[in-house]
Amino acid sequence: MKTRQISAWIAAVGLLASSAVFTSCSKDDDDTATLPPIGGFNSSNEVAASNLVAHWPFDGSNNERISSTAPESAVNAKFVTGASGQRQALDLASGYLVYPTIAAIGSANSLSSFTVSAWVNVKNRKGSAGSPATAFFSLSRPKEWAGSINLMAETGQYTAERDTLKVKGLLVQNGSQFEDSLNDPTKGGDQGFKGAGAWSHVAITYDGATSTFQVYANGKKISNPEWEKRGTTGNLNISTPAKAIIGAWATNLPGGTAEAWQVPMTGQIDEVRVYNKALSVGDIGSLYQLEQAGR
Repeated sequence: MKTRQISAWIAAVGLLASSAVFTSCSKDDDDTATLPPIGGFNSSNEVAASNLVAHWPFDGSNNERISSTAPESAVNAKFVTGASGQRQALDLASGYLVYPTIAAIGSANSLSSFTVSAWVNVKNRKGSAGSPATAFFSLSRPKEWAGSINLMAETGQYTAERDTLKVKGLLVQNGSQFEDSLNDPTKGGDQGFKGAGAWSHVAITYDGATSTFQVYANGKKISNPEWEKRGTTGNLNISTPAKAIIGAWATNLPGGTAEAWQVPMTGQIDEVRVYNKALSVGDIGSLYQLEQAGR
């Protein structure tokens, strides 16, 4: 056996080492700078930092981090253990959060091009009443179910494989022009995304300069290329006043009239981010890896 002095020295070194490992894995911690960069970034908040205009970390608070905006309504929402590397996440049981207009994302020309990303954990719900779709994030339009920008999943449509998830971006231009982009699981490959019933990173991007609308999951582009060039041309104009809704359609809010498939979200969501540009596939991959590592 080693002497007590040597054992004490080893214990001290071990304590320091374990402390360093613990602190470096904490989300939003400056010590992440000591870890090897991913895609040239030390933390997820460094990815397109100047273009990040809204962020909901859901670490014990429902507030939007950048503007400190608190929700005006929170329904059936609580905190649970988050995705791999994340401390906490938002758990919704047919619930949602609604925010008053946040200027950086809710003004008419605030998101001419954009990216919306989030970690989500939802089931393929085919067979539920009304074959519901699941809204992750929406920028509302007055008195309409679909917002100007919507990140969602068609959780009530695809049943061939219960672990398969159809992720969809939907935008509404000029109040009436609906355009969507999503994966077609029947084509296989990355489009057959096995994301239902597990934590997954999803994102949508729209580039106003090229009118290109794309969908990503776990760092890869999964949208059907045939649907990425839709009829919308040029920059997106947000309908105002626009409220940010997490987990529901505007018709689910008090005073709204929802159709059977328009139901609030049941599942978990975390790390919702909105950018005022279309991120590159490289940046989305880096964001996915960094957040997966809790950085």
